[in-house]
Amino acid sequence: MVIVALAIGAAVVVLVWVVFFRLYRPWQLKWGASPEELVRGMPGDEIVHRSIFNATRAVTVRARPEDIWPWIVQIGFHRGGWYTYDRLDNLGRRSAERIIPEFQHMEVGDLVPMGPGKNSGIWVKELVLNRSMVWWSKKEDRTTWVWSLDPLPDGETRLVTRVRAPLSWSEPLSIVWLAMFELADFPMMRKCLLGIKRRTEARRAELVAANN
Repeated sequence: MVIVALAIGAAVVVLVWVVFFRLYRPWQLKWGASPEELVRGMPGDEIVHRSIFNATRAVTVRARPEDIWPWIVQIGFHRGGWYTYDRLDNLGRRSAERIIPEFQHMEVGDLVPMGPGKNSGIWVKELVLNRSMVWWSKKEDRTTWVWSLDPLPDGETRLVTRVRAPLSWSEPLSIVWLAMFELADFPMMRKCLLGIKRRTEARRAELVAANN
């Protein structure tokens, strides 16, 4: 019986490994992104030299970059929220369904709060109005999170994000962060992107209806 139990356990481990590393992980690391978006360089790529986690995700939004930008700028804990699962990442406070004027000003060096605490968050490294923004952990060769707004000829926009993180043996906590990225990043990021898309398109539809 012991041998049978060990064999079953080993089979389960192998199955989980195959499903996660051969199927789920490759799919979630490039969800929604085109082949061109996956291989192109993005702002901030040069910060993380040895990326173990490298995820590029994207959605098409029926709006212009300047319509999407305000939703990204106001992201943050006790700001506009994260447009994801609010009970998990915003202490139950609902993410904003409107543009909040007091959270529309952001500059290089500003903190994007990710939770309670004075310095709990990620910092703005680079910013190009209505086009791209790079967030980083304020240390060389650490995590970066990039937003890019790429206009299309038909008036739509590709909203592309890229998260890159290294593994540092001198920083044991990096292993914990990588595990969190692998398990939790995709569900949250997917809902965030779709949340921005829904909010932007709904607001644009309201403005168009108001002007007709």
